[in-house]
Amino acid sequence: MFSGLTKSRNLRAQLPIAAANRERVCCCFLDDLIRAAVTAQMEHMLHNFTPGNASSPDLTLCPSNATLFFLPATYMLLFLTALPGNALSLWVFLRCISTISSTHIYLSHLSISNLLLSFTSPFLAAYYVWGSVWNLKSALCQLVLHGITPVLHINIYISLMILTWVALSRFAVLIQHTHASRPSTCTTLLPHAFFIQLSKESFANRVCAVVWLLAVGGIVPVTVYYSVNEAMSSQTDAGHGEVCYNPVVEIGGSLSRMLSVAMITMFFVFYLLVLLSYMTVLRHIRRSRRSTNVSTSHSLLGRVLRNIVLIQIVLSVCLLPYHIFKAIFISLAYHQHQPTPREYDDCHPLSTIVELKNCLLLLAALRGSTDPVMYFILDKTFRHQTIRLLGCNQSNSGGRPVLLSVTGSASQKAGHVGDGHTENLSQDGV
Repeated sequence: MFSGLTKSRNLRAQLPIAAANRERVCCCFLDDLIRAAVTAQMEHMLHNFTPGNASSPDLTLCPSNATLFFLPATYMLLFLTALPGNALSLWVFLRCISTISSTHIYLSHLSISNLLLSFTSPFLAAYYVWGSVWNLKSALCQLVLHGITPVLHINIYISLMILTWVALSRFAVLIQHTHASRPSTCTTLLPHAFFIQLSKESFANRVCAVVWLLAVGGIVPVTVYYSVNEAMSSQTDAGHGEVCYNPVVEIGGSLSRMLSVAMITMFFVFYLLVLLSYMTVLRHIRRSRRSTNVSTSHSLLGRVLRNIVLIQIVLSVCLLPYHIFKAIFISLAYHQHQPTPREYDDCHPLSTIVELKNCLLLLAALRGSTDPVMYFILDKTFRHQTIRLLGCNQSNSGGRPVLLSVTGSASQKAGHVGDGHTENLSQDGV
């Protein structure tokens, strides 16, 4: 009897211990489940918030008045000025100049590129006004991403390559066709056949074809691939509201960053080439002033120097700020750590930086409005024909006498020099 009581007491004592063990096992199991869920959530957040990933949930670009009013108004101004200016320039190059030089071919291709840019300006203005409302998959948004954006960047880099080539070709012809106390290093490094080809129209057409091929072939595939694949997949994975003006489109992915780095590198290479030609012409002028055989070629040297300086100013004012800031922008987008939405009231922390980038891109595009003025300064024949076409020169009613007066005065200068080579420079409008 006593032994039975003892066993029952032992069983009653073990019941709380067993219950406590069961509770401990359940707590450990729940703790493991919670820990696994938290770990999975943290891994998902780390995957979305790694440096360089532009997408973050619920963070959108918040456009200010600069995006909603300043950019659209300026793009419309670009349309109203670039369209008639470049149409007039192209008409002068193709219809009013009877003797076409290689420089005229380069500048006419630049006018075609600027005309294409002017047609896209209203769409860019509409994008900045209504991009925060358009659906990402809407026709207008897809048109901007697939058609308008490539044309804008193609125009920028076609102008970069053509202006650089114009500066280098004039520099090369000048170095070859003028005398100095000793021959220039360029004339010894480059073959004589290259200088002969510079003044030929067929060579200029081939150069322009290569420029268009490089610009279109390098930009369009990357832009379309990014728009179709990276932007759409990032929108789906990140859970953004599918609007057209969003961080993924404006900041870009890894492929667009690689293309931007390549374009920035190309710009600075071309920019330094123009700067090098400017410095070399300065040195050539100093050497030629010590020579007694070139008293009449100083005006040609001065005009070529002026033209190279003009091209350098255009590249420095319009294109240099955008490419400097683009490198900074890529670094900021790659290294910035994504905050939580509450810290910025659902606005992406790079919203202001994106707007500044777009304003500098607009500055690069505004070059399309100023290029006709640059043609007017660069090319003497274009200047005379434009004045005649606008009715400002009443003394010359026909285009042919103007051409003869220009080339004739140049030939007289060439006769004074005695080598006959400066006529090529005059025919190019130097």
